[in-house]
Amino acid sequence: MNSTALNPTALALPESLLWAGWAGLAFLAWRWLMSGDWRRLADQAKLNLFLAATVAILALWQIKTGVKPGLSFHLYGIAVLTMMFGFWRATFAGTLVLAANAVFGKGAWATLGVDALVTAALPAAVSWNLYRLLDRRLPNHFFIYVLGNGFAGGGLSVVAIGLATTLLMAASGAYSTEYLFAHYTPYATLLISWGEAFMSGMAVTVMAVYKPHWLESFDDARYIQNK
Repeated sequence: MNSTALNPTALALPESLLWAGWAGLAFLAWRWLMSGDWRRLADQAKLNLFLAATVAILALWQIKTGVKPGLSFHLYGIAVLTMMFGFWRATFAGTLVLAANAVFGKGAWATLGVDALVTAALPAAVSWNLYRLLDRRLPNHFFIYVLGNGFAGGGLSVVAIGLATTLLMAASGAYSTEYLFAHYTPYATLLISWGEAFMSGMAVTVMAVYKPHWLESFDDARYIQNK
């Protein structure tokens, strides 16, 4: 599922679903504003890094393939954004990417809410909650951080997207469950997740070694020093 995934003219999604997507996105936007996380972008260095990472993800999302409208395959990078900026700014960055695609005619404004929830908020939530779980349950170790949050976090975030897309498409009647399980779900949840896990793991590893200050979830003193 990509930024053009939920084209209402191609898939005839129920209008109620589109409104529910916008309502969910509006709620997330309100929570983001209330969280005060946006204040971090007042720092020029953090803002530049955030914008550069968002543009990189925008470029990444242009490399895609698919079998049917709404059933596309590509890497996402949301887990990396989550480790860099946390849940709220990662979700915001993903929504900006979707909006940019809509501006350039590669996405639909009507489905921005649903797309943002499925391809930005959901994978960010999976990645962030996995990070918090590992932080509480396992020792603070460099390899646990990299393997758990980079590789596993990236892979599981894409599995979540694939499963959510399957459920959404089946529930809306866009495609039959038989078609989805035969032509989409196995590839979206297994094949693409491996590629995402490798890409996310490598990106997190490189940043942890050479640019640790780019990862707000990473702390040298906790994960490397005195180990």
